[in-house]
Amino acid sequence: MDVDELFDAWERAWSGRDPGAFAPLCADSFAYEDPLTPAPLEGVPALAAHARRLWDAFPDARVNSTGERLGDGRFACAPCKVLGTHEGRIGAVTPTHRFIVVHALVYAELEDGQLLRARAFFDVHGAATALGVLPEPGTMGEKALLLLRGFGIRA
Repeated sequence: MDVDELFDAWERAWSGRDPGAFAPLCADSFAYEDPLTPAPLEGVPALAAHARRLWDAFPDARVNSTGERLGDGRFACAPCKVLGTHEGRIGAVTPTHRFIVVHALVYAELEDGQLLRARAFFDVHGAATALGVLPEPGTMGEKALLLLRGFGIRA
């Protein structure tokens, strides 16, 4: 599988809500991490459980490519965005019913045309702000939060 085919299938797996769709894309010793995983997830079953949590919280979640994928045969990188409406609980956060778009970058190590390791990078603070969990930049709420954190008041 070339890089575009691999990441097209990766995005279809996340968007299609079929945990079994990850298996043909991942090497036997696959590991995954993103800002919401406290430690790397080992194996496809752990990735599938992580994906189910996303699907439970965002039943309409989908992943779309946002640019050219890069790869050299051993490593690959794919820009994308995750879109969805927050309809289910995320930890202690109750559904906000807000539609959000979170831009991400997936960096992966490849082995024999499969994903050996994948790490997704995205702005957790921006996602929390979009969900209304954190205050918008420049608001009194943000200033109060910064003050409480010891950063003082900004002009």
